[in-house]
Amino acid sequence: MAEVEAVQLKEEGNRHFQLQDYKAATKSYSQALKLTKDKALLATLYRNRAACGLKTESYVQAASDASRAIDINSSDIKALYRRCQALEHLGKLDQAFKDVQRCATLEPRNQNFQETLRRLNTSIQEKLRVQFSTDLRVQKMFEILLDENSEADKREKAANNLIVLGREEAGAEKIFQNNGVALLLQLLDTKKPELVLAAVRTLSGMCSSHRARATVILHAVRIDRICSLMAVENEEMSLAVCNLLQAIIDSLSGEDKREHRGKEEALVLDTKKDLKQITSHLLDMLVSKKVSGQGRDQALNLLNKNVPRKDLAIHDNSRTIYVVDNGLRKILKVVGQVPDLPSCLPLTDNTRMLASILINKLYDDLRCDPERDHFRKICEEYITGKFDPQDMDKNLNAIQTVSGILQGPFDLGNQLLGLKGVMEMMVALCGSERETDQLVAVEALIHASTKLSRATFIITNGVSLLKQIYKTTKNEKIKIRTLVGLCKLGSAGGTDYGLRQFAEGSTEKLAKQCRTLSSVHHPEIPRAPSHVCSLLTSRWLLEGLAYLTLDADVKDDFVQDIPALQAMFELAKASTSDKTILYSVATTLVNCTNSYDVKEVIPELVQLAKFSKQHVPEEHPKDKKDFIDMRVKRLLKAGVISALACMVKADSAILTDQTKELLARVFLALCDNPKDRGTIVAQGGGKALIPLALEGTDVGKVKAAHALAKIAAVSNPDIAFPGERVYEVVRPLVSLLDTQRDGLQNYEALLGLTNLSGRSDKLRQKIFKERALPDIENYMFENHDQLRQAATECMCNMVLHKEVQERFLADGNDRLKLVVLLCGEDDDKVQNAAAGALAMLTAAHKKLCLKMTQVTTQWLEILQRLCLHDQLSVQHRGLVIAYNLLAADAELAKKLVESELLEILTVVGKQEPDEKKAEVVQTARECLIKCMDYGFIKPVS
Repeated sequence: MAEVEAVQLKEEGNRHFQLQDYKAATKSYSQALKLTKDKALLATLYRNRAACGLKTESYVQAASDASRAIDINSSDIKALYRRCQALEHLGKLDQAFKDVQRCATLEPRNQNFQETLRRLNTSIQEKLRVQFSTDLRVQKMFEILLDENSEADKREKAANNLIVLGREEAGAEKIFQNNGVALLLQLLDTKKPELVLAAVRTLSGMCSSHRARATVILHAVRIDRICSLMAVENEEMSLAVCNLLQAIIDSLSGEDKREHRGKEEALVLDTKKDLKQITSHLLDMLVSKKVSGQGRDQALNLLNKNVPRKDLAIHDNSRTIYVVDNGLRKILKVVGQVPDLPSCLPLTDNTRMLASILINKLYDDLRCDPERDHFRKICEEYITGKFDPQDMDKNLNAIQTVSGILQGPFDLGNQLLGLKGVMEMMVALCGSERETDQLVAVEALIHASTKLSRATFIITNGVSLLKQIYKTTKNEKIKIRTLVGLCKLGSAGGTDYGLRQFAEGSTEKLAKQCRTLSSVHHPEIPRAPSHVCSLLTSRWLLEGLAYLTLDADVKDDFVQDIPALQAMFELAKASTSDKTILYSVATTLVNCTNSYDVKEVIPELVQLAKFSKQHVPEEHPKDKKDFIDMRVKRLLKAGVISALACMVKADSAILTDQTKELLARVFLALCDNPKDRGTIVAQGGGKALIPLALEGTDVGKVKAAHALAKIAAVSNPDIAFPGERVYEVVRPLVSLLDTQRDGLQNYEALLGLTNLSGRSDKLRQKIFKERALPDIENYMFENHDQLRQAATECMCNMVLHKEVQERFLADGNDRLKLVVLLCGEDDDKVQNAAAGALAMLTAAHKKLCLKMTQVTTQWLEILQRLCLHDQLSVQHRGLVIAYNLLAADAELAKKLVESELLEILTVVGKQEPDEKKAEVVQTARECLIKCMDYGFIKPVS
C-alpha cells in the first residue's frame, strides 16, 4: 500500500510541477520518499525534487538531491545535468564541468550538453586568468611602492589598491602567499608616513577574521614595533595601528565571531601567551614618556575594550586580575597626572577620563569582596605613598588620583576620601597661592561633593576658601571651576527644599553668573558674547547649571531668560561631538521639566517620620504642576525641539545611553499637553523620538515609546512620521502593552495603535507581525473601562486585516464570543467599538455570521439592543450586523424574521429619514428588502 501511495504522490508532484507550483511538487516528492524503498522510484523522486530545487533557486538542495539519484544510478543523465546546473550556480565550476563532460560522453550529439561544456570551459579559463592576474597585480603594486622613483599618483593608487585587496579574503590570502608580509615590512622600514599607513591598513585587513595570519603577522612585525608605531604624534597613524592591534586581538581571542576549522585551527593551538604579551606592552605604554597623548589614548581604548568581560555571566575574569596586579599602578599614574607640572606625561583632553573609565570597568569586573579589597589596597598604598610634606607636586598627584577615581568607581572613591589627610589636603590646597594647586584642589572638591555628607564637610571647611579663590583669581579656568564647585555644593540637597546648603538667593546668584559666562563665542551662535570663553569652559559652566537647576527658583528664573536658553540650545547643536556638553544640557532640561524620578510620598509615612523627628523632604512651591507647565511652554517657545532633534543625531559613541534616557524624559514631559504635540511634530520631534525608543537604557526606551504613543494617539501619522518611518513606530508602541507598564502607558499605546491601524492595511500587517494581537485581546478583558474601550477600538480597526480575521475563524477560541458580549456592555463607547468590529467581521466571512449564533445564547438579545440603541452610530452598526446575518444564510435569515428583530426593522425602516438618521433608516430598509427577496415577507401596496 505504501508503494502505491508513493507512486500516486509522485504523479501528484508531476502535476504540480507542470502547473509551476514547485513548492507543492517538492512537498509531494518529499512525502513519497518517506514511503518507498524501491531504488528506481527513489532515484526518480530525488531527480524530480532536484528539478524543483533548480526552479526555486535552492541550489544546495538541488545538488544534494541530484547526488543521491546518481548514487543509486551513476548513469542517470538527467540527474548529472541537474547537478551540473546547481553546481554552476554555486560557483563550483570545476565540478560542474566534470558532470556535463560525463553527460556529453553518454550523449555526444546533445547540443545542450556541448553548449554547456563550451560555456563552462570559457568561465574556468577566465577565472584562472583573473587569479593569475591578481598575483601579478600584487607583485606590481609592491614594485611601485618600493621604487623610490615611482610617481606620487601611482604610489597613492597602488597603496589604496593594496588596502582594498587586503580587506578581501581572497586578496589577503594572495598577498600572504606572495611573500606579502616581508614586503609590507619593507614598506614599514621606509619611514615614509603614507607608505607606513598603507602597510598598516593592509596588515589590518589581512588579520581580520583569520587567526593563523594574525599570529604570523604579530610575530613578524613584533608587538614592540606595533606599539612604537601607535605611540607617534600623528593621530591618523595612531588610530590605524590601534585598528591593526584590535584586528589581531579579535582574531586571536575569537571575538571575530568566525568559526575556525580544520588546518587553520591546527596551526594555532594557544593564543593566551600572545594576548598577555599585547596587554603587557599596552600597560607599559601608559607610563612611557616616549608615547604621545594620542598613543596613550589608543592604548587605553584597547584596554577598555578588551580586558573587562563583555558578559558578566562568563566566569573567567583572569585578564582583569592580571591587569590589576601588573598595571593598576600604571593606570593610577595616568589618572594622577597634572598637566601644568613639568613632570607630566604627554596627554590629550580625554586621557585622564579614559583612564578613569578603565579603572571603573576593572572594578566592576571583579567578582568578590577579596578581589575588591585587593584593588582598594593597591589604590590606598599608591595614594598614601604620594603624600610628602616636602614635595607639593607629589601631594598634587595624590589628590588628582583621588579626583580621577571619583569619576570612575564612585564607591571606591568615597572610601579613599575617608583616608587620613585626604579631605584636609584638598582644603589646604585651596589656600595655596600657586594656581596649579588651586585648580587641582577645586576639581577634586567638585568630584568629592557629590555625596551629601562630603558636601556638608566641604561647606563647613572650604566654601569660604572657594569664594575667596573665585573673587581673587585672574585665571579663567580656576574661576570657572570654582564657580562649578560652588554650584555643586549649593545643589547637594537635590530637590529637597528643606536641605538648602546656602543662604536664600545664593544659588540664584550662582546661576546668573553661569548664564553670564556661558554666552559662548561660536560661529553658529548669532548672539554676541558678553564674555568669550573656550569650549572646555562652556563644558564646566553647563555642568554648573545642571547642578543648580535642581533648585526650583533657579530653573524658573532660567527658563524666563530666553536669550540664555537659546544660547544653550545653539551650543548643544554646535557641540554634538562633545558628550559632556550634551549630557549637561540634557540634565538641565530634565531638571527644568521636572522629568526626573520622584519617590511617591505616602502621607502615613510622612506623619511617622515627623513623629520620630526624622527629616521629611519638602517640595518647593515652584515645583508644582502649574509652574512645570509654564516652564514647558517657554522651552517650546525658545526652540527646545530643534535642539533635541539635533542632539539625537549625534554619534552613538558621543550620545551615551544615559544621555539618551535624559532626552527621552524631556520629550515625554514636553508631550504631556495634547495641545503642544502639534508643535513638537512640526519641529521634527516625532522623527527624533524613534531612535530613542529603539536604543538605550530600558527606562529611556520606555519613556521615548510613551512619548511616541502620546504623539501617535492624536496626530496624523502621515505627517508625524512621514514615509517608511511610520513602520518603525509600531514596535515601541507594542512594547508598552505589558503588565509591567502603568495603566496610562498601556492606554496611550492602545490609542496610538488604533490611530496607526486605521491608516492602512500595511500598518495593520506590521502591528500583527509584532505580535500585538494577544496583548490587545488581553486588554479587552480589563476591568478598567478606558483600557477596555481603547483595546476594543484598536481591535475594531485590526479586524480589517485578513490574518486577524483568520484568527476569529479558527476553532477552539473565544475571540468572537468576547466581541459579541462586549456589544452588550453598558459603556456606549465600548459597545460602539465592539459593534464596529462585529459588523466588519460578519461582512467579511459568512462562516462568522453562523459562528456568532453559536458562541452565546444571548446573541439575539444583544443584536436587538444594538438595533434599538439611543446612539445612532451604535444603532447603525447593529443594523449592519443584522443585514450581514440575513445575507449570509436563508435558514439564519428565517430565524431572525421569526424573532422580534423583524418588528424592530419595520419600525426603524418606516421612519422618515432626516439628515442624521438617513444611514440608519436606509440600512433597516435594506434588511427588509433582503427578507422580501427570500419571500419571508411581502411588500404592502
